[in-house]
Amino acid sequence: MEVLTLNHKEILIRQGQVQDIEDLVGLLKELFSIEADFEFNEARQRMGLEQILRDVSGEKCIMVAERSGKVIGMCSAQILISTAEGGPAAVIEDMVVFPEYRGMGIGESLLSAIQSWSIQKGAMRMQLLADKNNYPALDFYMKNGWGMTQLICLRKKKNKV
Repeated sequence: MEVLTLNHKEILIRQGQVQDIEDLVGLLKELFSIEADFEFNEARQRMGLEQILRDVSGEKCIMVAERSGKVIGMCSAQILISTAEGGPAAVIEDMVVFPEYRGMGIGESLLSAIQSWSIQKGAMRMQLLADKNNYPALDFYMKNGWGMTQLICLRKKKNKV
């Protein structure tokens, strides 16, 4: 758990809990409004959040930034096994901070917290999904030590399977 101070108010970086879902749904609505591949669907996003937050395997995590009892930012990760690494790897998604709180170090703190969680889980590699046209986000990741790979992400929707 990390505490930042912003305008004389504390920002708590902590692991998300089920009671955070309402605020997290709002953050996903913000995120999906700028991502071309996803549409906001409250029921679906709520279901996904609940599955992550209620997971007992310890292989899924949502880190949140909380200010005055309200969640204002989030970042999620899940552990999978990488044959390339011969062990665990973390997939990081859903990195978002409400616009009025951007540029204040909250995103860096969330990313650092989810990276620490991933390392504690034994992740030998971390990979992050971001919209290729979200240049502010890509700049943010580059400034925080992330680099592009030669890999691309492909997707097949359920109704096409």
